[in-house]
Amino acid sequence: MKKIIFCLLLVLPSWVFAQIGIRTGANFANVTKASSINNSSRSGFHVGVLLSPSSKGIISSRTELIFSRQGYDYKTGTNTGNVNLDYIMMPQLMSINITKYFSILVGGHMAFLLNAKVDSSNGTSGGIGNDIMDLYNRFDYGYGGGVEVHPYKGLLVGARVNISLGNLYDPNSYANGSSPSFIPKIDVKNNVFQVYAGWKLGGTKKDKKKNE
Repeated sequence: MKKIIFCLLLVLPSWVFAQIGIRTGANFANVTKASSINNSSRSGFHVGVLLSPSSKGIISSRTELIFSRQGYDYKTGTNTGNVNLDYIMMPQLMSINITKYFSILVGGHMAFLLNAKVDSSNGTSGGIGNDIMDLYNRFDYGYGGGVEVHPYKGLLVGARVNISLGNLYDPNSYANGSSPSFIPKIDVKNNVFQVYAGWKLGGTKKDKKKNE
C-alpha cells in the first residue's frame, strides 16, 4: 500500500494540467513457460482512469491507473481449474501521435497484486484453501505497447499487449518446498492482451484550446 501511495504522489502534479479519461475492456491473459500445467488463456476484464498531460507535439505521455483481472486455466492429470489474479496496474506510456486519429503507445508498467484465488475441479488446492495470495509475488513490472484510434471527439478504441518481467510465483512461500499442482515448476511471467474502449473528458482550458 505504501508503494501505491508513493507512486500516486509522483504522478499527482501532472493531474492538474492533464486531460482525464476512462477506459474499460477485455483481458486475454496467460503465463509463459507453463507447459507442465497445460495452461491456457483466461478471459478477464480491466477498468480504470487515464491522464494525458497537455502536449502540442507528436510525442506525448500517458499515465494510467487500472484494475485488471488476469490469471490462467490449468490442467494437471485429472485436475482442472483456474487461477484468478487481481492487480492494480500503473502503466506509464509514451504516445506517438501519427495523426489526430491514430496513436502508437509504448512504455512500462508496475503492478500490485490485490487478490489471488484458485478454483479446482476436485475441490482441493493442495491443502492450502482457495486463497493463494501467499504463493505469489505482490509486486510485478514489465513493458507493453499497442495502438489506439480516436474516431470521434473523446472516444478512443485500442489494443495493447502487456508483458511482465517479474516472476509470478514466490518460491519461498510454500512451507515444505514443493509447490501445488497448479503452480508451474519453473519461473513464469504474466502476459496480457487487452482490447478496450474509453472516453477522454474535457481536460484543462489549455487542452480545449488546442483541440478547437
